[in-house]
Amino acid sequence: MEKVISANFSDIFEPNVEIKEFPDGDSYVRVPHSKSLEGKDVRVYHRLYPNQNTSLLQALLLGRALKGARSVEFVAPYIPYSRQDKLWLEGEVKSAEVVMELLKFAGYSSVTTFDCHFLKKAGEFEYGGMKINNITLSGQLIGHAKARLGGDFEVISPDAGANYMSGGKGMRKVRGDYGKGNVVYRDIEKMEIDFDVGGKNILIIDDMISTGSTMARAIENLRKNGAGKIALAATHGFFLKDSLKKLGQLRDYILVSNTIPSSV
Repeated sequence: MEKVISANFSDIFEPNVEIKEFPDGDSYVRVPHSKSLEGKDVRVYHRLYPNQNTSLLQALLLGRALKGARSVEFVAPYIPYSRQDKLWLEGEVKSAEVVMELLKFAGYSSVTTFDCHFLKKAGEFEYGGMKINNITLSGQLIGHAKARLGGDFEVISPDAGANYMSGGKGMRKVRGDYGKGNVVYRDIEKMEIDFDVGGKNILIIDDMISTGSTMARAIENLRKNGAGKIALAATHGFFLKDSLKKLGQLRDYILVSNTIPSSV
């Protein structure tokens, strides 16, 4: 499998494509060795976060630059626009589906990613006309937590969507209506727990930590129910605004992968 590597993957591989910017902000993409890739199976490594709008457009241009290849697999550690795969209000769009359709149109044969938010389980799927290989990092995260903290803790998820990462045990999250303003969000009305955590050390695992509100409410609930030490683990660590500072005051340990570069 031939590799095409973006500069935003330089922490793992040596980049071999050119991605620049025109004076007006438009992206410029070039694969210098594209001729040598014709008729071959190619794997593209390119992150779609941060700067997801620009990064996604660059991924589309990379796919089109490889139109002579026999097949093009796209490796994107995190898939943006994955929050909306359902329609809740009139006039909304399934943004997750649109992203997959665009990648298909650009020439990609398949996508490999990690703990994709809308799939809610590991395995191979087809969505938006695109074949997706969704790999979970739950085993690695739990294993690392055991190595750092010892094995005396119970693994749970903060909601049903991440139950596959915890082995099926999770809390129940109830969301309210959409908030007002330009930032799209839905407040968490309550989080319910129907199993005993009294005196137990807990590892809360999820696919992502964004604003930290879900994790904060989960910690609050666990504390009320008598849990001991609480550690957090997630595949994708955004830590938007001051969420890392807030969570740092509530938990005993935080662990995330490097799908998204962060200070954790």
